[in-house]
Amino acid sequence: MQKLYNIGAMKKNYDYLIVGAGLFGAVAAHELNKRGYKVLVVEKRNNIAGNIYTEEIEGIQVHKYGPHIFHTSKKEIWDYVNQFAKFNDFINMPLAYYKGKYYNMPFNMNTFHQIFGVDKPEEAKACIEKEIKAANIKEPKNLEEKAISMVGTTIYEMLIKGYTQKQWGRPCNELPPFIITRLPVRYEYNNNYFNDIYQGVPIGGYTKWIANMLKGIEVRLGIDYLEHKDELNALADEIIYTGEIDKFFDYKLGALEWRSLRFEEEIIDKPDYQGNAVVNYTEYEVPYTRIAEHQYFEPGQKHHKTVITKEYSKTWTLGDEAYYPLNNEKNSVLYLKYQELAKQNPHIHFGGRLGTYSYYNMDVVVEKALQLVESLLN
Repeated sequence: MQKLYNIGAMKKNYDYLIVGAGLFGAVAAHELNKRGYKVLVVEKRNNIAGNIYTEEIEGIQVHKYGPHIFHTSKKEIWDYVNQFAKFNDFINMPLAYYKGKYYNMPFNMNTFHQIFGVDKPEEAKACIEKEIKAANIKEPKNLEEKAISMVGTTIYEMLIKGYTQKQWGRPCNELPPFIITRLPVRYEYNNNYFNDIYQGVPIGGYTKWIANMLKGIEVRLGIDYLEHKDELNALADEIIYTGEIDKFFDYKLGALEWRSLRFEEEIIDKPDYQGNAVVNYTEYEVPYTRIAEHQYFEPGQKHHKTVITKEYSKTWTLGDEAYYPLNNEKNSVLYLKYQELAKQNPHIHFGGRLGTYSYYNMDVVVEKALQLVESLLN
């Protein structure tokens, strides 16, 4: 994969131009190339793999844009991704840290024992149901009410409120309730965060995994598509665009809103730092939301040094990396208007989380990329 310095020097014609060498673009490129179509991938960064990019530091695969764990319950998706790398047996069991103590995540019997001192599921349910009844929330109107209606006031105040306000940059009673519906709650001793059947991290890192998808495909790095749109569009019959949909249209209807992230990476001169892959810091007064210790995404490995990343949520402004869409009513309406604009460009196909203004788990990204290719070819 090489940088492209002179776009005008390219005289070849391609069936498909794919903008973005992240997971969606790589899956689409692989499938089209496999079917005999000539594909060109351009990427504005100097590396492939988008936000799942990993880089080896001190012998450890470091998740440069925050921790990513692949998980799915669909065997066909699991079998598909395992074509490109062998996955390890990592199980996501994050911890929450609140006022000097650790608590198990997701909320399960270990958490309820730590907080309420209960041992049995019926005891935990009784504690939580008592708090839910006292709150008397019939129809949750915001995230705070939704969370309390699920786990009561104690867990909400300790483990949800501060973290969520840091993550989204606004009080929980100003956030929509649907944000919290992904939160697992279990009345069993089970620290596995995901309910999915299949789970793991590709051995050798996500960058290698994506590189294997892109084998035999022309990839040009360091190219900002939007700065050379006309020249690049002229090279291919069809374009798959995985960048921000509003940016594609030069924000002519206004900018969609996101939350962004900032990362502080540190090499620690000792074998371990926190003893777990991810620890969430749920107090609002702690400025970062979580710390990832990357060696723990590789079960069984031992290192003389360790690498950690502190993750900070921040307000997004134009030019920042976009991570989490703010799917409130205002932005949802604006996105629909951009969708209508997109329909006027039938040879340009928008995909991925940026192109569709959506937050997706990786398995959904893979599935949607496969679906897009099928729709293009049928």
